[in-house]
Amino acid sequence: MEASHQSGHDPQWIPSGIAADVEIGAACRISESANLYGCRIGEGSRVGAFVEIQRGVSVGRHCKVSSHSFLCEGVTLEDGVFIGHGVMFTNDRHPRALNAAGEPAGPGDWNCEETVVEAGASIGSGAVLRGGIRIGRGAMIGAGSVVLHDVPAGAVAAGNPARILRGDAT
Repeated sequence: MEASHQSGHDPQWIPSGIAADVEIGAACRISESANLYGCRIGEGSRVGAFVEIQRGVSVGRHCKVSSHSFLCEGVTLEDGVFIGHGVMFTNDRHPRALNAAGEPAGPGDWNCEETVVEAGASIGSGAVLRGGIRIGRGAMIGAGSVVLHDVPAGAVAAGNPARILRGDAT
């Protein structure tokens, strides 16, 4: 079941997986089973089932985030971005459960790598994107790709690791 929400309306409608601190633009569609907290969802965007969008993420206007995708802290989607099913963003190039002292790692024990997906770009289903990269305006990432480096505007990239296959996606 999907719900529609417009900013400023009664928070009673908000599905249980959406925290009170989420900013939701007008005419958004968000699945009941989505898990969103501390993020911003732009006007007219759609968020599918079993999607998690973490604190600090910004989703632009008229984006589509398909089911089972994960957008972690540090991710920015500009306007009109398409995210396929099961896309995983990462934000830490050196993840550890314990810090140097052998204690559970905390907020000061890692470096959040920011990722930007520019306007009109498309990320195919099952892609994994390493933190700290930029996907250029209108670029296309093939399904199942592992993206380790920036992809220029208009390019088509695919593979593991992803390589530029074509310089202009239009």
